[in-house]
Amino acid sequence: MSTRDRRRRTRSGPVPQGREGAGPRSLAAALEAVRAEVAPQTLLATVQEAWPEVAGDLAAAQGDPVAERNGVVTVACRSATWAQELDLMSPHLVARLGERLESGPFSEGLRGLRFTADAARGDPG
Repeated sequence: MSTRDRRRRTRSGPVPQGREGAGPRSLAAALEAVRAEVAPQTLLATVQEAWPEVAGDLAAAQGDPVAERNGVVTVACRSATWAQELDLMSPHLVARLGERLESGPFSEGLRGLRFTADAARGDPG
């Protein structure tokens, strides 16, 4: 066995504080920790994070929160039909978002939702 191999096998670095005896973290857990640290702390970012759960999988796939101005979040929709459908659901969606926001810094920040038909999001051809 070469000296280099011996060093490689015997070298051990310091164990990070609080991780003694813990195995390696999963990549998903590590990425979630990084995402939480670098995510902007804005009303829009908070709504974007909550949107799939609040709107449901089908509706969330048809529209994305893309902008916020004076407490009104704009959701770009795949079509005018979806924009209208989500607009009809708006009171329910605002109430559910309000429940999610009530314990955070934006508890009084959401004033409403605005839905637009964004042709650029549609599937080509």
